[in-house]
Amino acid sequence: MVGLTVAATLLGALLGRRVRHLSESLSESFGVIQAAMLGVVGLILAFGLSLALSRYEDRRALIVDEANAIGTTYLRAQTLAEPMRSDSLQLLRDYTESAVRLSDNVPGGAEEEAAAEDEDRIQRELWRLAGQALDGEPVASAPRLYVDSLNRMIDAQASRVAGLNNRVPDAVLWLEVIGACVALAALAAYLSLLGRGHFGVLVAAVLVAFLLFVTADLDRPTRGVIKVPDTVLRDLRETMELPPAAQGPGAPGTARTRT
Repeated sequence: MVGLTVAATLLGALLGRRVRHLSESLSESFGVIQAAMLGVVGLILAFGLSLALSRYEDRRALIVDEANAIGTTYLRAQTLAEPMRSDSLQLLRDYTESAVRLSDNVPGGAEEEAAAEDEDRIQRELWRLAGQALDGEPVASAPRLYVDSLNRMIDAQASRVAGLNNRVPDAVLWLEVIGACVALAALAAYLSLLGRGHFGVLVAAVLVAFLLFVTADLDRPTRGVIKVPDTVLRDLRETMELPPAAQGPGAPGTARTRT
């Protein structure tokens, strides 16, 4: 991006020098053109940055929502009867591990698709166990609450995967790059017509390139400098290593003694 913007600036400066002998007739029109171009490109850059930033914030919110949904499902799974309880708890640990893997791989890549397939497989197995829990205790509240949280967890995973693949359209990014190059070239040509230095426009080219880089980096959630943090999922996975806080029905020590 730096190479493109700086090259466009130098090309504009070269063009301005070649037609400097026509500066009296071209300077006014070039001034109007470059001012208009800079204004339009500024709006386009702001629009592209706002799109990338809004998607970044959505991804951060979605990963927190999924972690909360998994945590609630894990807590409610502890109230199920055996053997569904132990099997579901282990599957939820594996599911959280797959969710962490999903955060570390490029959306659309083979590893990301494999992690998503693992989550789908675990979801089906968890749903099968939830059906067995309901069959065993059709009027109990614990299986019903668990099924509700499991459904929310599945919905949260679908929303998160969609958010990871929700990218700024390529047409917008290309429009920003091309528009910035044309505007910088027009500005450099205008300064060359006036016989002024180009240090300022070169600094502007580097700043514009940095802005384009930030926009593109925000649009890549699992690579680059700015990544969507998955700390909440990793912390949840660590808490699952602790012994479950609740025991299932019928476990030793759960019966109440009446006096």
